[in-house]
Amino acid sequence: MLPVIALVGRPNVGKSTLFNVLTRSRDALVHDRPGVTRDRHYGVCRLDPEQPFVVVDTGGLVDDASGLDAHTARQAELAMDEADVVVLTVDARDGLLPSDHAILDRLRRSGKPFVLAVNKVDGLDEHAAMAEFAALGVQAALPLSAAHGRGVPALLASVLPLLPEPSTDPLAESPDDGIRVAIVGRPNVGKSTLVNRLLGEERVIASDVPGTTRDSIRVPLERDGRRYTLIDTAGIRRRARVEDVVEKFSVIKSLQSVEAAHVTVLVLDAREGVAEQDATLIGHVLEAGRALVIAVNKWDGLDRYQREQCVNSLARRLDFAPWARQVFISALHGSGIGELMKAINRAHASSNHAFTSSELTRAVEAAYQAYQPPLVRGHTPKLKFAHPGGSNPPTIIIHGARTKHIADSYRRYLENFFRKRYRLEGTPVRIEFRDGENPYAGKRNVLTEGQQRRRTRMIRNARRGDR
Repeated sequence: MLPVIALVGRPNVGKSTLFNVLTRSRDALVHDRPGVTRDRHYGVCRLDPEQPFVVVDTGGLVDDASGLDAHTARQAELAMDEADVVVLTVDARDGLLPSDHAILDRLRRSGKPFVLAVNKVDGLDEHAAMAEFAALGVQAALPLSAAHGRGVPALLASVLPLLPEPSTDPLAESPDDGIRVAIVGRPNVGKSTLVNRLLGEERVIASDVPGTTRDSIRVPLERDGRRYTLIDTAGIRRRARVEDVVEKFSVIKSLQSVEAAHVTVLVLDAREGVAEQDATLIGHVLEAGRALVIAVNKWDGLDRYQREQCVNSLARRLDFAPWARQVFISALHGSGIGELMKAINRAHASSNHAFTSSELTRAVEAAYQAYQPPLVRGHTPKLKFAHPGGSNPPTIIIHGARTKHIADSYRRYLENFFRKRYRLEGTPVRIEFRDGENPYAGKRNVLTEGQQRRRTRMIRNARRGDR
């Protein structure tokens, strides 16, 4: 396994900015407002190719934490426990505060090796800023400007000698992160609770307060010999209700997570049924072409009548995606989790189904013989042959004549035909039509001398006949 470095400190000292610089990404949500980061966020730093390591971004630690701040502090403590080295980040502009002393005392009691990173020194007298933090008695204190990348090489030079040698576990450095599963839904439907249930630990903060999750958190999972990457996303509300700037960025990152995933799990609240926003989220998934599984959560708290009403609502409101598997679960108690994972595996296998041109051509011939497309200006469109055009989602390209005018109903017929023939479950199927080019289009037939004489003779004889 790769060694682990945890970034800890007060809120709004620049930990997420430093995380993005070290991982060369924009995975961590950055904003001037304190307390944006709440969960642990993992990434890999490869600035030194010979010694990569895992970086953990944590939420800000505050004094007398309660409510969500207490959950955030718990996540930071877990990150410090699993880290090999801790980088204590402080703010040079705010100066040395009592909470910095409290965090440092906690680090010293843990016995973990740590480095003090004095961030935001740009525009300040660097020597004066460092002199103030010299009172902490930390030998490894480094000036830093994470926003501009200053001081990062010196930070790496101080941290790398403290790291243990990486193990030779082949799974630790494998670029394959397995099946990427994005967990999406409206706020407070149980997405984080579902992630924690799948992992068997309190990996992300789960609370009854809507909007607890703000960033998209990626967590590796191995289950039944298969590897997954779970992506816990922020709850997505209607656009008209999103006024907070941080929430707007959270929604953007959630939609980006759908694009990056192989399978999307839409979590619904069984007590509320299917809302308009749920249908909008499915529309985003369909536009991205991702496999879809619908997890109806909090099913255990319903009586028989409420369950019947929920099933009827699902059938009525989700009739535009009947191919999406619906699984009834309880993330809190764990019921239906096994069936959910089976549905995810089937959806992923269907979205990556390998076709051959010959079998697709035979399927198109069978579909065409069973039901021909409607006439177009008195002519029937011809479907000649087909070949695969990609996977995730499965794309089938059909060549023929007069295919530009094929009705959408016939396209849906072909989608259902392919889905039934190849048992494709939980994935959209895209069909593209292409007309064969006319080899004589734009060309004029030039007559030879003999053809020209015969043409003249035929015209002359035709005129004589008219007389």
